[in-house]
Amino acid sequence: MDIEQARFNMVEQQIRPWDVLDQDILDLLFVVKRETFVPAPLRQLAFADTAIPLGHGAAMLEPKIEARVLQELKLKSTDTVLEIGTGSGYMAALLGARASQVTTVEIEPALAEMARQNLVAAGALNVRVEVGDAAQGWATHAPYDVIVVSGGLPVLPQELVAQLRPGGRLIAFIGEEPLMNCVLVRLNADGTQSQEVLFETVVPTLRNARGAQRFVF
Repeated sequence: MDIEQARFNMVEQQIRPWDVLDQDILDLLFVVKRETFVPAPLRQLAFADTAIPLGHGAAMLEPKIEARVLQELKLKSTDTVLEIGTGSGYMAALLGARASQVTTVEIEPALAEMARQNLVAAGALNVRVEVGDAAQGWATHAPYDVIVVSGGLPVLPQELVAQLRPGGRLIAFIGEEPLMNCVLVRLNADGTQSQEVLFETVVPTLRNARGAQRFVF
């Protein structure tokens, strides 16, 4: 496989058609080498338009989803970021290339260790990997300018939104199979929230995510 041709095709045939037009984001996809974050037996899928299983119920999301999320966050170089659901560390590496500091939290120790090794190899020195259950947030380093939930949540915990700084942004995949919405939440300076549905998709649900309330008759 011609790696660079495959990367170019991914950007031009999958990502750009998904309205990812920020040239800085597109350029970053050539800098952070996605294939190095893919488990070796699946490396031929690194640039495919598909989620890549990582074991333990986790997956690398489709490249177009990762790129679109990155674009919609409009990261600044001064931002502190929390990512929930580290997986292989690829999204954390992308976030780290745009932000000041990234804390990424993974519930599965084996995945956290894999991500840590991948991030060190990639030179992502401003990304720290921590092990724990952050499905309702991660207060250790709060507040954050940006929170990214890289897995599904049946409902959005308000404890998570409360860990944003005023003016902060949060992206999460809200809902349950067969339909989830990728939602951008903004915490306004006066404490109010605004929400925007970006697109529909399905991603693996975070372990221990709080379930949607159901009426009992």
